[in-house]
Amino acid sequence: MAENTNVTYTADGAEVLFFDIGDTVYGIEIKYINEIIGIEQITVVPKIPDHIKGVINIRGKVVPVISIRKRFGMEEIPYDDRTCIVVIEFEDGQQVGVIVDRVHEVVVVKKDIISKVPDSKSVNSNRYLKSIINMESGIRLLLDCDKLIMD
Repeated sequence: MAENTNVTYTADGAEVLFFDIGDTVYGIEIKYINEIIGIEQITVVPKIPDHIKGVINIRGKVVPVISIRKRFGMEEIPYDDRTCIVVIEFEDGQQVGVIVDRVHEVVVVKKDIISKVPDSKSVNSNRYLKSIINMESGIRLLLDCDKLIMD
């Protein structure tokens, strides 16, 4: 499999937090994860893009929250006790919360099971994907945090 040099590796491999959105398992590199919190009251902000649900207050800091389901053009579902907000932090200190259906675990992923995303313009969500991880338990999709949040 082709090695993807855009993924940050530890001595053992890339550390990835896996979570569900619908029937698909996605991942975000652990270097981006600030914290994981339960769903809380989101303050709606008028005249913002549809995928941005609003803002929350985390220890005095206002953090925008996006719905990955909306971002991917999927139907929204009611939140339950497993729905979480994964707070992503970028190098510049900017934080963004992303709503996920269920969080799984952090796994150290070896380089040899990570491959590039096929370059296909016909697959709309490809622009948010960084890599494909082929694990024994199935295919997992590694998200590109920069494109997911900034595009």
